[in-house]
Amino acid sequence: MSFKLPKLSYSYKDFEPYIDEKTMEIHYKKHHLTYVNNLNNIISDTDMKDLSIEEILRRSHIESPVVKNNAGGVYNHNLFWKILIPSSKFIPPSKYFINIINENFSSMNSFKNKFSDISLKKFGSGWTWLCINNNKELNICITSNQDNPIMYGSECEGIPILGLDLWEHAYYLKYQNRRSDYISSFWKIINWKEVENNYNNSILE
Repeated sequence: MSFKLPKLSYSYKDFEPYIDEKTMEIHYKKHHLTYVNNLNNIISDTDMKDLSIEEILRRSHIESPVVKNNAGGVYNHNLFWKILIPSSKFIPPSKYFINIINENFSSMNSFKNKFSDISLKKFGSGWTWLCINNNKELNICITSNQDNPIMYGSECEGIPILGLDLWEHAYYLKYQNRRSDYISSFWKIINWKEVENNYNNSILE
């Protein structure tokens, strides 16, 4: 299996003014592509070459750190691009999904505040996740570097349905050290339909 960059359903400039065109292009064509190329090179002559990205992630703890880092970089960015939508096409979460959020976090505002607060307090690079844990409950958690909840021994194990990239390359050209502004903008470009689909698919696993 050879991994490829996913085809985007939008252009780099579609997220202005929340994420600038140059950042989107560099993020996708430079950073994400590097993870894809690195992972393909690493697994080409190993028994991982025919595994799915999820299967590689689940065994990454017994592989070298370079496998873990690059496999995480591939998966995390694949998810990130899919849960974004241009603000011009933004649709609020459905009543169904809002009820699910309310059941787990008491309200949508409470969920957003908790997610934003955790994201803001993260030191260094990483990701903030909304994931489904083993009890089929929603949980907010954070991981360092390119780790994610699928990995064994992660700070929070589960299936991610939404993720926010906290690496500086995701926002620095526009926001510099103003991570809080980047986080606030994130709420305006979430594809809630995709997040809901991720949720529905995950609870069946």
